[in-house]
Amino acid sequence: MSSPSLKDLPKVAFDLKNQLEGFNPDNMKKADTNEKIILPTAEDVKRERQHNDLIHGVNNFSADKLKRTDTLEKVILPNAQDVAAEKTQKAITEALIEGVGGFDTNKLKHTETQEKNPLPDKTVIEAEKEQQQLIAGIENFDTAKLKPTVTEEKNPLPTKEVIAEEKKA
Repeated sequence: MSSPSLKDLPKVAFDLKNQLEGFNPDNMKKADTNEKIILPTAEDVKRERQHNDLIHGVNNFSADKLKRTDTLEKVILPNAQDVAAEKTQKAITEALIEGVGGFDTNKLKHTETQEKNPLPDKTVIEAEKEQQQLIAGIENFDTAKLKPTVTEEKNPLPTKEVIAEEKKA
């Protein structure tokens, strides 16, 4: 294979050619290169290998390796008591539906509904207000309004001498 001739090469503009020839690599800034190749972890490789083995096993599965089996289906038929109980239940249900469907509403008595007023009377409301005021008074009590007091003992304890004299007597 021969190199292309000069006339076959692409032409470069004169000013670009001058810039390329006058390029000085010392004028470039220094930069650190960081390779960002992220290798898979051992766990990722193991998981991928398990997945590939599973796919390979499914694709290469041979149905000739299977054994023929016969399935026995056991059908338990209801006995005479179960059939009789179901028939009586069905008869009761039909009788109830017929009784509801054939009910005569003219046999009902007419009733008047009475609405009761569950609101409390004035005395209950006033008693509740008084209790709320009492609770508010206790909660908002200002202890700064209290007068200072001095406590005096009116029944002092006996001294050791008095106790000794009582023991002797």
